[in-house]
Amino acid sequence: MSEIGLGATLLQFLASGLVIGMIYGLAAIAYTTIFNVTGVINFAQGDMATIPALTAITLYDRGWGQGPALLGAMALGGAIAAGIERVVVAPLAGSVIRTTVATIGVGIVLQGTAVLVFGTEARTLPSPLGGGTVALLGIALPLQAGVIFGATVVLVFLLGALFQMTYLGRAFRACAMNPYAAGLSGIDVGAMRTLAFVLSGFVAAVIGVLVAPLTLMQYDTGIAIGIKGFVACIIGGLGNPLGAIAGGLLLGVLESYATWIVGSGYKSAISLSLLIGFLLLRPGGLLGALERLPR
Repeated sequence: MSEIGLGATLLQFLASGLVIGMIYGLAAIAYTTIFNVTGVINFAQGDMATIPALTAITLYDRGWGQGPALLGAMALGGAIAAGIERVVVAPLAGSVIRTTVATIGVGIVLQGTAVLVFGTEARTLPSPLGGGTVALLGIALPLQAGVIFGATVVLVFLLGALFQMTYLGRAFRACAMNPYAAGLSGIDVGAMRTLAFVLSGFVAAVIGVLVAPLTLMQYDTGIAIGIKGFVACIIGGLGNPLGAIAGGLLLGVLESYATWIVGSGYKSAISLSLLIGFLLLRPGGLLGALERLPR
């Protein structure tokens, strides 16, 4: 392989890794949003993206525009998240471990619901920019990559502004630092917990809609998204929003190059190896965890 050909190949896999890494980063942010307020790791997060995505595809097939279909999916994602918090998380709020384990069961229920409502057929959603590609620096990128990049930037900016510049964000951060003291100061910790789940539901719906034009969506697609999002959290630092994006990008790039070098069958092994390595050698992640641990 010539040097020019090798350079183009390296850039192609780098770009592909960055695109999928943004998806992982958004999934990690959804984990972080809940963890920073409740201390709970929601292992149903990936499955929460599946039903809104399949709903958006169904609405689009029935004549809805992509914008209204996305809004409908986000509304459903928020409603599902709020229902999970009220029905499962709130009654178990006194035990973080029991609540975290319960979310695994919630994920299984969501998968079964998706099978009952949408069946097992794999479906896709057209990209708002079309299904073509664009040439950039000698590499080909799907037009959907631009949508993913723009959505990631907007979501990170909005969530950053929410957490840093608003009263609601300060209330979230107070609950993260010391929920007991936050309650004594007049903050409704239960309401903050519900809002955190609703926000994560919105993000999960956006993730599902972003992924749908790149791959076939079916009832169990969210499992992989959820696992990779959790690994990205650990890599970047559990509870750190910027670390979530950094961890997602790193994981996406490493998986992309692993696909090129050793084959796609080893992607999961790469992810789990990184998870174990960071837990053993650098549990705080790349940028440091926020140390939001339940007491």
